[in-house]
Amino acid sequence: MIENDITLCLRRMMQQYFDDLDGEKPSGLYEMVLTNIEKPLLEVVLHQAEGNQSVAAEYLGINRHTLSKKMKLYGLK
Repeated sequence: MIENDITLCLRRMMQQYFDDLDGEKPSGLYEMVLTNIEKPLLEVVLHQAEGNQSVAAEYLGINRHTLSKKMKLYGLK
């Protein structure tokens, strides 16, 4: 399987994160990663959709209500 740039970047960043922990055990890793990926993803897609939530939701493959909830969660307009 050929990995895309996003996958490779995430792999490198996760490895760096574990290296930086220097043996300490992580906590809440799943939520931390999702939050750090999801907010900028939504920001970029909303910008590309010129703020149109219906278009952004279509780009993301989610329904508009879900997008609206996520926007509230991250304080996006």
